[in-house]
Amino acid sequence: MNYSWKTGLTLTTLLTAAVATSAYAESLPGEGVMVQPVQSTVAEETFQTLIVNKALEALGYDVKPTKEVDYNVAYTSIAEGDATFLAVGWFPLHADKYTMAGGDNKFFRNGDYISGAAQGYLIDKKTAEKYGITNIAQLKDPKIAKLFDANDDGKADLTGCNPGWGCELVIEEQLTAYGLRDTVTHNQGNYAAIIADTISRYKKGDPILYYTWTPYWVSGVLVPGKDVVWLEVPFSALPGERKNIDTTLPNGKNFGFEMNSMKIVANKKFAQENPAAARLFEIMKLDINAVSAQNMMMSKGSNSQKDIEAHANSWINANQDTFNRWIAEAKKAQL
Repeated sequence: MNYSWKTGLTLTTLLTAAVATSAYAESLPGEGVMVQPVQSTVAEETFQTLIVNKALEALGYDVKPTKEVDYNVAYTSIAEGDATFLAVGWFPLHADKYTMAGGDNKFFRNGDYISGAAQGYLIDKKTAEKYGITNIAQLKDPKIAKLFDANDDGKADLTGCNPGWGCELVIEEQLTAYGLRDTVTHNQGNYAAIIADTISRYKKGDPILYYTWTPYWVSGVLVPGKDVVWLEVPFSALPGERKNIDTTLPNGKNFGFEMNSMKIVANKKFAQENPAAARLFEIMKLDINAVSAQNMMMSKGSNSQKDIEAHANSWINANQDTFNRWIAEAKKAQL
């Protein structure tokens, strides 16, 4: 076959362009970019974080092993650029932490990753019905409070919230606001250990008083409406910048806490430089019931890092079309 040098050059140019185009098409928006996830020390938030990590990896990001830190440290680290994102930022519960660490000037926070998270106080249904207890303010009565006394000091023992989580500030505010300081002890420390003791006392038939949240495995063991009941509060009382917020729900019930959403909170500069990741953070949605189901598996012993990794992979496999849509839409944002 005879062809001129000009024809050969043209063919070479076209082939080079085709290879370049193919390489560009195969490149991913996150290639060469390192991501450092952080999460709280609550093991039940690992599953949610892993799903975000795996989505970022599908976009080509170099995702480092997640670091466990206190929530306050998480927000500060992300604001300073030492970490990239927190998958489980509780809002409005973490409003003060968010603001104190720099707020919208430092963070990217669009979309709700998980919605419909409830919190509040519960007691066993048997005691509630026997004594007509429906409101935590009733524990101002020393006789009512003593029903929940686990250590014979005459005060009710409330299984409470770990320091640094945010919920402890609400509980402390409300103990004062509702006049419960003299009759209720807020037990803090290792929540998993304290709630395990609470469940053991319930199984023995003893009255129990505890704080918890959803999604979490506790409500699968102590089922609201069946084993336990939510207590209302006499009025709204929140700390910090939320002090004027009304926590009354649309149905008229007031459990003292706002309904929360879990948002992915990322470093703002990273989000601006990585529109694919920013779009991913904005559109990811995880059903709260899926989290509760996974947390229940952990409570039954399937709780190693390998187990949780398998749970995350299993969820992605079962929801592959959804996962693929996230990746496809995120890629479009980078173009």
